[in-house]
Amino acid sequence: MPASRLRRVAVLVLEGAKPLDVGIPAQVFTTRASMPYEVRLCGAAPGLVSGGDGLSYHVAHGLEALAWADLVFIPGYRFPDREDPPSAVVEALVTAHGRGARLAAISTGAFALAATGLLDGRRATTHWHYTRALAARHPLVRVDENVLFVDEGSVLTSAGAASGIDLCLHILRGDLGVAASNHAARRLVAAPYRSGGQAQYVPRSVPEPLGERFAATREWALRRLDEPLTLDVLARQAAVSPRTFSRRFVEETGYTPMQWVMRARIDRARELLERSERGVEQIATDVGLGTGANLRSHFQRILGTTPSEYRRTFTRGE
Repeated sequence: MPASRLRRVAVLVLEGAKPLDVGIPAQVFTTRASMPYEVRLCGAAPGLVSGGDGLSYHVAHGLEALAWADLVFIPGYRFPDREDPPSAVVEALVTAHGRGARLAAISTGAFALAATGLLDGRRATTHWHYTRALAARHPLVRVDENVLFVDEGSVLTSAGAASGIDLCLHILRGDLGVAASNHAARRLVAAPYRSGGQAQYVPRSVPEPLGERFAATREWALRRLDEPLTLDVLARQAAVSPRTFSRRFVEETGYTPMQWVMRARIDRARELLERSERGVEQIATDVGLGTGANLRSHFQRILGTTPSEYRRTFTRGE
């Protein structure tokens, strides 16, 4: 998708909307010189919308904004499992999707998206507190309670509020490339890529405070992607046994150590393809994948494209 084309973003504010869920896409995609987006906040009708947590919103646009938008965000709202949004809202979402708009739900906004039927037969997620309620209310939706977000192409969902940032950065990576996404993450003072699932935030019957135990090991590995990084090497750096490291790393990040290393290497390769003139063979060496053939193989498997095609899509100056 050409980086120069203006993309139109609507943020649909429903009754009981959660302030952080509304603010994240509004801030990430707000119109600025470095970001080719225009954002409009809308509701079922223009005017005052009662929000959650003591805040209300004055929106300038009604549902006509959904007919204008290329990308529609549905922020989370209070009591999503009690009743569906108004039929006019549901119909407007279905119509927007039918003409090609992407629909992206943050947290409990997944309930409004599920009410359209567009998530039937597809994977989706929501805040961990509501995953069972979403599955019960919409049994045709394949609810994944462990991930931070799910991208099903034209419909996307994310977990709790902070994972809305992960979803927005993911969309930016797809639209504009890794460099633009990383720039936005720095502006937000947020992690550019948070691979962990939301299971680490779910209360346990026996508390086990894992948190970011291996964050220092991951930072250490990111500075050494061109070196051999085996499970034994990483476990030794973390000062635990390989078995313990592997088990707890999955609990903390949602990936095995070697899956995480591979994705980190591919992300670094993407940045080098965007921001340097280095050849594929040199980049493969720089990120620890050895040969261009190896880089191409993993690039295709993880991203569904080739390094050369990626570079053509996300070259500097577009």
